[in-house]
Amino acid sequence: MNEITDLSQRLCTAAEMKFYFSTFMDSKSADAQFLKPNNNCNLDSWVPGCEPGWASSVAPSAKVDLKNAKDIPDRALESQPCCEGFFCPRGLTCMIPCPLGSFCPRAKLNKATGLCDPYVYRLPHGKPNHTCGGADMWASVGTSEEIFCAAGSYCPTNIKKIQCTSGNYCRMGSISQRACFKLSTCNPNTDKQNLHAVGLLLIGALSFILIIIYNCSDQVLTTRYERMAKSREKAARSARETAQARQRWKVAKDNVAKKRAVGLQQQLSRTFSRKTSARGAADVEDTLSQSSASNPQAPTTTNLPLPPSATAKSKKKESELTKMMNSIDDDPDNHEGFHFKIGDKNMKKQTPKNPKLNSRSQIFRYAYGQLEKEKAMEQKNKNLTFSGVISMATDSDIQKRPTIEVAFKDLTITLKKKNIHLMRSVTGKIMPGRISAVMGPSGAGKTTFLSAVMGKITGCHVTGSVLINGKHEPIQSYRKIIGFVPQDDIVHGNLTVEENLRFHARCRLSVDLPKADKVLIVERVIESLGLQPVRESLVGTVERRGISGGQRKRVNVGLEMVMEPSLLILDEPTSGLDSSSSNLLLKALRREALEGVNISMVVHQPSYALYKMFDDLILLAKGGLIVYHGPVKKVEEYFAGVGITIPERVNPPDHLIDILEGIVKPSANVKPQQLPVRWMLYNGYAVPSDMLECLDEAGASAKPPEQNISADISQDKQDQPTSQLLDFSERGTPGIIRQYRYYMGRVIKQRMREAKVQAVDYLILLVAGACLGTLSQVKGDTFGYHGFMYTVIAVSLLCKIAALRSFSLDKLHYWRESGSGMSSLACFLAKDTVDNFNSLIKPLVFLSMFFFFNNPRSTFQENYFILFCLIYCVTGIAYIFAICLGPGPAQLWCVLLPVVLTLIANQGPNDKIGKFLSNYCYPKWALEAFVIANAQRFSGVWLISRCGTMMEYGYNVNNFFRCLGFLLITGIASRLVAFICLITVAKR
Repeated sequence: MNEITDLSQRLCTAAEMKFYFSTFMDSKSADAQFLKPNNNCNLDSWVPGCEPGWASSVAPSAKVDLKNAKDIPDRALESQPCCEGFFCPRGLTCMIPCPLGSFCPRAKLNKATGLCDPYVYRLPHGKPNHTCGGADMWASVGTSEEIFCAAGSYCPTNIKKIQCTSGNYCRMGSISQRACFKLSTCNPNTDKQNLHAVGLLLIGALSFILIIIYNCSDQVLTTRYERMAKSREKAARSARETAQARQRWKVAKDNVAKKRAVGLQQQLSRTFSRKTSARGAADVEDTLSQSSASNPQAPTTTNLPLPPSATAKSKKKESELTKMMNSIDDDPDNHEGFHFKIGDKNMKKQTPKNPKLNSRSQIFRYAYGQLEKEKAMEQKNKNLTFSGVISMATDSDIQKRPTIEVAFKDLTITLKKKNIHLMRSVTGKIMPGRISAVMGPSGAGKTTFLSAVMGKITGCHVTGSVLINGKHEPIQSYRKIIGFVPQDDIVHGNLTVEENLRFHARCRLSVDLPKADKVLIVERVIESLGLQPVRESLVGTVERRGISGGQRKRVNVGLEMVMEPSLLILDEPTSGLDSSSSNLLLKALRREALEGVNISMVVHQPSYALYKMFDDLILLAKGGLIVYHGPVKKVEEYFAGVGITIPERVNPPDHLIDILEGIVKPSANVKPQQLPVRWMLYNGYAVPSDMLECLDEAGASAKPPEQNISADISQDKQDQPTSQLLDFSERGTPGIIRQYRYYMGRVIKQRMREAKVQAVDYLILLVAGACLGTLSQVKGDTFGYHGFMYTVIAVSLLCKIAALRSFSLDKLHYWRESGSGMSSLACFLAKDTVDNFNSLIKPLVFLSMFFFFNNPRSTFQENYFILFCLIYCVTGIAYIFAICLGPGPAQLWCVLLPVVLTLIANQGPNDKIGKFLSNYCYPKWALEAFVIANAQRFSGVWLISRCGTMMEYGYNVNNFFRCLGFLLITGIASRLVAFICLITVAKR
């Protein structure tokens, strides 16, 4: 065969190349095999060189402009086989250079098959002397795989193919061999790394780490709290020793004073019995008065003057115990405990005179010192007996809080659309400094009454008026100093008792209150509620056992006590408590009442001792009607006046509730239905017209004029406040930034205690990454499309279900905290911040398996950023489901949504509606980012395959950052929607 000398005359011009590649664009496929007719090869003219693998030349005198993109030159002379390194398509008479990564040798005829190996074209029919030429086509890998450099080999040029050596691997279309990972194995002539050993090592290492986390998750917090407990115990011991020393010193002073008085009496008796002169008596009196004035509390047993030498000697030998006692006597309010070590020759003070209370030990010493003083004061006042209460009420050391008086007039609550009264014509007042008990039979509306007072009624029509301190002001304006204890024990089970109380104290007490005083308040509540033995115990959840039910109930009450409320409403706080625990709780509430707190609580079947500890009783009948509202000590007197006598040895509230239930018939001719009307008439309240028929003749004749004798309740119901959102509590609680810090600390502790659950999540991601990486290998015709699609579905599903725990389990806690004035934004941001940490870790966990088993061409960094954006996006969507739906429906939606959206994202190009909807589906953008990142690493011989795949899926190789931006924007928008739902969706 003649050597080609006119190569430049046989090369395709820009117009011919454009003609060839436009065929793929027009057919929108990378598998086009037939070209359109042109001036050289058509139905009328099929010159030599139009057959595959052959090319012709132009006339020798013709000039060829290779840059001419408009005109195809005439080529019909000297037809010869295509050169090595070039391909000559069927229907064109020129040669096109083969791309990088291809192998284009001269073809040889395979007589067995009749094909020109390694290509798949045949010799022209009817030309037996024709020979095979060169390569004939460059298209997609599915159509022209024979032109691609084979897997396991690399082609530095398009006419040279070299097999990969050991320790290297060569993918299809490679121009060089790549070194295998250090811990992997690569046999000669292989196209992939054997990373199973690496995967097993990673699985073992990560499993070991997860096991450590699973078993040692609480160790960090436990160690920290052990140190804190030692400091606290030391401070408590020091405070007790100081209190005992004060008590002994007081007893010693009293004994000395008694002995001194006895000695003086004896001396005076001896003096006057000797009938001394008046002057001598006067001298004695002067001596005694001078001695008493000079040292009235001197610890001596005689009044005789001592010699100067003896006085000096006694001063020198003054014991250190005496020094300490004198120090305590001079400053009895000192909270620092002992300033001297008894028995140590080198006495020194343990703390400065004016401590700043910066260290933990100083704060604890201050707190426990104050607690010991309060205990001594309570002991002095005989443990809250009547005289003790009077003494404490007049004690100037007891802190007084802002008072809230709540008055309600004609309060009526009606269910919407049903016209059923839950409460009717309720009038009365609850006063500061008093404990009111709300009692009544089941269905009497006790909880409804307190909810109405608190402004928490939903789904009902409320009429009447509620006055705060005699003014028409919304009670929500005082929510920072109002405590509401719900019937259910809404307490964080994965926090300790102390952590629950301390968090509420930090967020709800005044921001100006020193840290030492906040610690004192928390310690006082723990001490008063008897929670000291379980302060470091977890409250407990359904899966993890914690403290007992009674202790949990007391913690529920303590959450409101630590914020030092002015109004405290409790819904059945004694339910589930034994008698001793109930008495302990009432004593703690009694101390709150002494500070001016207005306390009202629903109680079921209190014991007689517990009943006598209340100040006022609000007794409700069925239908929400008041039967009695007044002091406890006048209950029997009032009901005796209406003909109901309470038998001896019977608890009054039990007997009255039995009468209202119809179990016990009253002794007099009184019907239970008449009792609410009799109470209205007794107080001069207006009686609804439909209730007048319940009156008997005596009651009707005793009906007073229709006027309201409660002059302190305003008559004007239309005088509503002009501003509903003002804060009248006068308490500056911490701002959003500080509350965000407090929430962050709490959420981090919760996550650390939930490390076992987190470890399980990571383990599932590891298994999913290994399975998907092994089963979905990257193929050149799809660029890993199907493997990435399964990845999007799996990661979305797993991360959404994990993100549901952030809000679905804490909605009740959020509603309680937000109702008390705590920041919703701080709560949301803290939870999201901690979840974002998971968004950073989970891609690493998944890719540690998927990347090494799947071995895509895209980089680890690119896959990491795509997964991070995907997880950030789906986490925000999961927030919406967790907040708006219950746990069951939320999980169902988290499973269905990724699958449905992925199906929409995979609609064909002819489905216009599906393509339009797919633009708003996050799986489409995540999948496009994965495919683009992988396809960008395919170049040279892969260009036509890459372009064809991009056109088929509707992707743009330049939209990588756009896809990531869409995922991030979706994540941000979903979080905004979730936060709006959080603050607007009402509690069901």
